[in-house]
Amino acid sequence: MSSTSIIHPAHFIIVERKNAAWHFKYGDVFYNCTDKPLPEHDRERLFGITKNKIVIELFRINGGKLGFYLANVRDKKYYYCGTDWERVKSQLRSLGIGRDDPMSM
Repeated sequence: MSSTSIIHPAHFIIVERKNAAWHFKYGDVFYNCTDKPLPEHDRERLFGITKNKIVIELFRINGGKLGFYLANVRDKKYYYCGTDWERVKSQLRSLGIGRDDPMSM
């Protein structure tokens, strides 16, 4: 994985499936639109879902294929992004989050 930064809303969680395990990727929150503090590694509880439920839903969409997934824990929507880190950014852009050149308006 590269050192590329991905900025996304707090209700999205990036999950990576590798070596038969699910790895939840938590980043630092720089903006929190809720009035509640965000738990360090238990953000899904704030949105009323568990890690086990997220893993079940991610497995359903692609059979547990290796790679990166996005979990929108607020709206309970899940996306497979592929094995390339850049595809995570591409998927977020397709959802209207971010832009190719952050300095452009």
